[in-house]
Amino acid sequence: MRRAEIACIVSDAIEHWRDRYALHAWVVMANHVHILITPTVEVAKITKSLKWFTAREANKVLGLKGPFWQDESYDRLVRNPAEFERIRKYIEWNPVRAGLVKTPEEYPWSSASWVNES
Repeated sequence: MRRAEIACIVSDAIEHWRDRYALHAWVVMANHVHILITPTVEVAKITKSLKWFTAREANKVLGLKGPFWQDESYDRLVRNPAEFERIRKYIEWNPVRAGLVKTPEEYPWSSASWVNES
């Protein structure tokens, strides 16, 4: 996902399936993605849909076939508002910690820039 068109595919897909979850925060990095959601369907259905669609579209752009994502995903239950806010900040500050930008809002494939547009 180092290529902008791949990051756009993933970002657009995250926003597209918002009927399956309330989207609170997200970031698309070169080698991973974080999303903070409140699901309205099973999390496995969400990750399966996102991975299937984005893999198919990314492989079209790259001229490849086969696996795009690793099989496993990591999810956890957020238990309270303080933990929610800590995770949201962790997600949105990921590009800053990686040295890609100086502020979260500068990174185009993140909810930090998306939220400030509205």
